[in-house]
Amino acid sequence: MKDVYVITGGTGGMGKAIAQLVGPKGTVLLADVNEERLQITKDELIEKGINDVHVQTVDITDTENVKALAKKTKSLGTLKAIVNTAGLSPTMGSSKKMTEVNLVGTAIILDEFLKIAGPDTVAVCISSMSGHMVPRQGAYVDVLKKPLDPNVVEAMEQFAQGNSGAAYSMSKLGVLMLVEDQAWEWGQRGARIVSVSPGSINTPMGRQEASQQAQMKMLLEQTPLQREGESMEIAAVVAFLLSDDASYVTGTDIRVDGGTVANVAKMQAANQS
Repeated sequence: MKDVYVITGGTGGMGKAIAQLVGPKGTVLLADVNEERLQITKDELIEKGINDVHVQTVDITDTENVKALAKKTKSLGTLKAIVNTAGLSPTMGSSKKMTEVNLVGTAIILDEFLKIAGPDTVAVCISSMSGHMVPRQGAYVDVLKKPLDPNVVEAMEQFAQGNSGAAYSMSKLGVLMLVEDQAWEWGQRGARIVSVSPGSINTPMGRQEASQQAQMKMLLEQTPLQREGESMEIAAVVAFLLSDDASYVTGTDIRVDGGTVANVAKMQAANQS
């Protein structure tokens, strides 16, 4: 049976780049909320020589949608990877929507795909450098650890207070903790689970954030490499994590942020001393 690489948010910059790299290794199943964009992306990949491409319209916050995606995966072959790039950035929705898509959606994906994971399956969740900038203390941490609780969106709203940026950062911290918390469960199936935290990336979503958020410009100025990252730089790390070369990497996060988090932490420590 063929290895199946499932990529949610498959029409975004990162999703497409990942599909290009893993496409020659097996079957690609792209999932996204927009059917038209999925067909366009499929055609683009076929033009680039990635011929075994399937698509499915999926809302990752809808459990039945995700179950259908898992069922489609099984019909195509053996699950090699579930790469969850689907998510919203702060200018794309309300604070509640940030929690619902980035945190709850990720939890639903992991919950359903764990059921069909086997030896050598890898789950990769796209988090964000923003998740590393939220303290791991506070009552919100306990809420983030229960992402499938029916009241989690309302509970997180007590901390986000309508601020989509704050909700985004906390939801991405939640993704980091999910990966850590679930390493044992995935390991019991011989599978691995990791997260990747991009910094400022030159994608349509990244450019939208940069144009509307002064904070993004400030963070870019504090990035040691003094530039944005590219989609392929994220895709290359994901491809490594999916490979046998990363066979002992699980339950952890890889920051691909040009050094931003490290430098911001250094500057904060200097200001406090």
